[in-house]
Amino acid sequence: MEPTKRIKSTSLDEFYQEASGFTGRDISLLLPPGIHKEIGHFNVFDLAATIREVKRRSVMPYSRRAYYKISLIRGRSTAEYADKVIEIEKNALLFATPRVPYHWLPKDDAMHGYFCIFTHEFLMKQKTGVNPDELPVFMPGGYPVFEISDREADAVALVFRKMQEEIGSDYAYRYDLLRNYVMELIHAGQKLQPAAVQHSGATAAVRAVSLFAELLERQFPIESPLQRLQLRTAKDYADRLAVHVNHLNKVLKEGTGKTTSQLIHHRITQEAKMLLKQTGWSVSEIAYSLGFEEVAHFSNFFKKQTSMAPAAFRA
Repeated sequence: MEPTKRIKSTSLDEFYQEASGFTGRDISLLLPPGIHKEIGHFNVFDLAATIREVKRRSVMPYSRRAYYKISLIRGRSTAEYADKVIEIEKNALLFATPRVPYHWLPKDDAMHGYFCIFTHEFLMKQKTGVNPDELPVFMPGGYPVFEISDREADAVALVFRKMQEEIGSDYAYRYDLLRNYVMELIHAGQKLQPAAVQHSGATAAVRAVSLFAELLERQFPIESPLQRLQLRTAKDYADRLAVHVNHLNKVLKEGTGKTTSQLIHHRITQEAKMLLKQTGWSVSEIAYSLGFEEVAHFSNFFKKQTSMAPAAFRA
């Protein structure tokens, strides 16, 4: 196997090279004034310019990004997020995380809206130290896309316009204010989630669910055929979390409605789909990286989860 066959994530530098192309502006003019690495990174954009570039290319790359993104989409489009395909008819609020690849394709010439990008460090630098990975809208398996009413979309658009005004100001604490605006958008999304997903009480059961989700997601992304999944079974996770496998299964079933094995299999399937679509790795390389000893075992697993053979899904 060649160690160079790695999945490439879109970095901030690459994002700005693309942004320079779709806005027609020099990269130096796109960077926020006074932004420094020690406070993380943040920026906000008008969606219309992005749409022109996406249409010119005919497709937006289906890939992971090295930053978080919140978008207000007004108009018809399709969002493909991990293994979810969502048809957006009018207005939507979309949350994207570096952990999960996504793809978005506009269908409406009159589409407009806004989006902002930020790094993990940007939110962590505020006094309360909010970790975006622990927020429901950015958790794997959550609800990343919310269709909203015109009234809700107008309210969200107002927050984005405040961001645009503030980022160009000379106010000394503008990035503190911008963090508050980001959190306002995050709360807007979380209020749209089902009550069971919103719940974030500090009970032992909820904590166990959170720790499992974090541990599961740490196994990904698989970026090279030489990298191999280490934890594959419910017992693997229970042992790592120092709990009995029956207890872990019970709290996960109560908290998510799915068993430990179902959650693990869902995430492995999600990664398998991405590897089949986004890489040129052979099916045997993908099987190995996902912890399967035999290609036939992987093929049977994938077909059971998706009703399709890996080769058919790739085609």
